[in-house]
Amino acid sequence: MHPTYPNLFQPLDLGFTRIKNRVLMGSMHTGLEELEDGYAKVAAYFAERAAGGVGLIVTGGYAPNRAGWVSPFSAKLTSSREARRHRVITDAVHERDGKILLQILHAGRYGYHPLAVAPSRIKSPISPFAPWKLTKFGIRKTIMDFASCAKYAKLAGYDGVEVMGSEGYLINEFIAPRTNKRRDGWGGSFENRIRFPLAILQAIRETVGEDFMVVYRLSMLDLVEGGSTRDEVIELAQQVERSGANMINTGIGWHEARVPTIVTSVPRAAFVEITKQVKAHIQIPIITANRINTPEVAESVLASGAADMVSMARPFLADPHFVNKARLNQSEMINTCIGCNQACLDHVFVGRTASCLVNPYACRETEWLLEEAKKPASVAVIGAGPAGLACATTAAARGHQVVLFDREGEIGGQFNMAKKIPGKEEFYETLRYFRHKIDEVGVELRLNEVATSDMLSESGFEHVVIATGVHPRRPHFRGMDHPKVIFYKDLLTKEPELGSKIAIIGAGGIGFDVAEFLLQETVPEDQRKDHFYREWGIDISVKVPGGLITDAPAPASKRKIFLLQRREGKIGARLGKTTGWVHRSSVKKYGTEMLSGVEYRAIDDRGLHIIHRQQERCLEVDHVVVCAGQESNRQLYDELVKKRCASVHLIGGAKKAAELDAKLAIENGTEIGLRL
Repeated sequence: MHPTYPNLFQPLDLGFTRIKNRVLMGSMHTGLEELEDGYAKVAAYFAERAAGGVGLIVTGGYAPNRAGWVSPFSAKLTSSREARRHRVITDAVHERDGKILLQILHAGRYGYHPLAVAPSRIKSPISPFAPWKLTKFGIRKTIMDFASCAKYAKLAGYDGVEVMGSEGYLINEFIAPRTNKRRDGWGGSFENRIRFPLAILQAIRETVGEDFMVVYRLSMLDLVEGGSTRDEVIELAQQVERSGANMINTGIGWHEARVPTIVTSVPRAAFVEITKQVKAHIQIPIITANRINTPEVAESVLASGAADMVSMARPFLADPHFVNKARLNQSEMINTCIGCNQACLDHVFVGRTASCLVNPYACRETEWLLEEAKKPASVAVIGAGPAGLACATTAAARGHQVVLFDREGEIGGQFNMAKKIPGKEEFYETLRYFRHKIDEVGVELRLNEVATSDMLSESGFEHVVIATGVHPRRPHFRGMDHPKVIFYKDLLTKEPELGSKIAIIGAGGIGFDVAEFLLQETVPEDQRKDHFYREWGIDISVKVPGGLITDAPAPASKRKIFLLQRREGKIGARLGKTTGWVHRSSVKKYGTEMLSGVEYRAIDDRGLHIIHRQQERCLEVDHVVVCAGQESNRQLYDELVKKRCASVHLIGGAKKAAELDAKLAIENGTEIGLRL
């Protein structure tokens, strides 16, 4: 028994097979699946996670037929020829003592193509294509396609399959009255609506036999109107068990739901109670999911009896060796997932290969190799923000002698502001990771020290990396020196007292962060879940169909906020694809007035004078917070170039002062660290 995590490292015996611990790497589509050399890349990607100690892996979704594609020519498994190509994946995982399931996913009306099908011809709000209504023959054919896909998965060497029955995909669409308006034997009553998933499970079990894992991912909280109730979820779980499933996995929320389920602002293990409600009514193991990102949280969930296994997906993008580090009692060395979505889901939803903000090696396992430097060199890195930290620790891990300078008294740079934003507390974890990484790889850290061009040019460093970041841009209009004006950096670092009416100039990511900082009160850790449920109208008991309270009261705020941008068009349009709507909804809930196409005229004792829609207006505010972009701090770089220093590199915000972009900064810093 493990002394620290006894439940996490207890094997799970399914009779015909044994899983070595209680950790499931949940399904994630990465985009590697569709690349020309994708099988080799997927194999390397999963092999790294299997070597890292995870008990059971689930692939991204593979369609059982063309109608089930997520998008044209996306991943599918429909032939023995395709199955043979998967062998490189399953062999790689098995060679590293891992087990792996193939997820069978039929996109249903979420299919981004004209072949999409569904139980009823009801268009999804997130796809431009209205689906074709499945005929009775089409339903029977689809059931057999699921079974055939499972057969090919077994031929490919997979240890089992996960049947995707949640998140609003085809199976879920048959179950929910919201999307199933049929009047035949596949619609109407609850018994008829669940015939489809049960028939699929029975067909799969008959096809693959008993010694093959079948996991069913069940939507336990739809978070849309017209979804399932708790009693229906429990009844379906019991029927799934009787139909031959070995385990049930938890699915939370449809993709069209307007409630966040996995972003940073969602409390850790926020939906475990849902799994626990179902567990009491079934005998087979049940897996819980969503926002479990540390071994401590995972252990507490298992110890509480809420689940038999924990699913963590993005945490294995952030750190493929998560499990082994926990097993060795090195949890402080885990590179924790911060739930940002910026390099994983945001990439996939625009057709780019996924990676990870805090771990840019993810999905680059065959390209980015951390190899010992051929000739160790002395390296100075100036600036201990995200880019500088990534570069310094990468270079030192390769054997270079690295000195990291920062004028401040702590590492982190812009992260030290981000961590103060409600819902972004996970940045504390990234800073904790880098503090330990600095010690592990032997970086010499010099805080409270200003590195000058004279000192650097005379010190004999063979490489100098400038990661001095950015400073806030100053707009040019009358009144910028007025006492009402405060720049976002001063607001977040000095936290001055502000009045009850505030205008924010700039509605990019920083503007929204500042709005949330000013609007939301600090919520004690033990009250975060209840606060989250109230804020988003979640019925955690799922007595309301779909678990969504549509008339939930708006949260109260002690401040009136005006969020302004010069650009015409939608406020926050450039925020992350999968998280922007969360920030817009959150700020809007507090009654924030958002104005685009604003011309700034002046700031005086009355407030902020603007022109909006050709009308002059004075916003009578107590303070004006400036979030109008950034400019690069590159003076030191320019000085070193003039002095003709041999090897000077410019990275992060100092190189490109776009919207504060930690993803780009860490990626850039890591890449330079690998090249030195």
